[in-house]
Amino acid sequence: MNFPQKLNVLELSWPTDWLPIFGRERPLILEIGFGRGAFLRHLAQTYPEHNVIGIEISNRCLTHVESMIAREGLTNARAIYAMAETALHHMFTPASLAQVYVNFPDPWFRTKHSHRRLMQRDTLDVIVNRLQPGGSFYLATDILEYAEMSHELLAETPGLDNQLATPWAGELPGRIVTKYESKARREGRDCYYFAYRRNQQTPPPAAVIQELPMPHLVFQSSIALDDVAARFEPYQTQPVEGTYVHFMRVWHSEHHLLFETHVKEPTIEQRFALTLSARADSQFTLQLSTLGHPRPTEGIHMAVKLLGDWLLALDPDARVVIRKLQEDA
Repeated sequence: MNFPQKLNVLELSWPTDWLPIFGRERPLILEIGFGRGAFLRHLAQTYPEHNVIGIEISNRCLTHVESMIAREGLTNARAIYAMAETALHHMFTPASLAQVYVNFPDPWFRTKHSHRRLMQRDTLDVIVNRLQPGGSFYLATDILEYAEMSHELLAETPGLDNQLATPWAGELPGRIVTKYESKARREGRDCYYFAYRRNQQTPPPAAVIQELPMPHLVFQSSIALDDVAARFEPYQTQPVEGTYVHFMRVWHSEHHLLFETHVKEPTIEQRFALTLSARADSQFTLQLSTLGHPRPTEGIHMAVKLLGDWLLALDPDARVVIRKLQEDA
């Protein structure tokens, strides 16, 4: 059995070139959150002349579906580790998707967690932008509150036309019933299905986010790595345009410091390490570690700038030798 290469949004090109992944250019179908993969299989079998992309964040589900794809020879289906917002903004270009499916997203019941819901204005706008004119958007949920909230959002979206006579339906012809849907019905929960089509109106703007050059800072200083490690304290910034940086802890070796860092941006969240390396000429290099395949986004450039400014402030006589940051471009 030939297992497909494991795919991760942090390791794919932005935007993603789908030809080497599938071997043939075909219209693209996206399923957001495929769970155990029954619906992804259904899409691949129903639309053999399309390439079907499933995104998921559960490693257990990813492993299960990757095995299923290999076992059943679904050459037009691939599973990718990605958050929905990251995939939509970074992997896809405008008007590149023929269909988008969102099946039973997490409702995030608690009010303070409502911002985590997939169905948000910003996310729906980028879905519309990525759909080609005439493309379809489908949503299914078994939570009435989520259905009502989604109906309000969809009704206020001029780029989408409802394909049903009612805001939602209790079933859709041709749709398979997944294991989750069967369980919901056994437990007495109704299911709510939405079907919309992208019209010819100008879609909301949504830029394709490009990868930036690697951030890099070289400076000369008399400070020692031991002193830097001793003076380090965890620090978290206040959000700036939806981005915040959290310096969590520092790890010390003879010639290097490793700063464990967390950056959350509106479209991507990354945990990574920044490395401070001592050189023989009293110079230090601050750069992005390759651990975990981090991508040099604006947030990571912000993290390097903040940490670099702190390091320079430790020594009044410190001097910048090389500074390659996005703000300086």
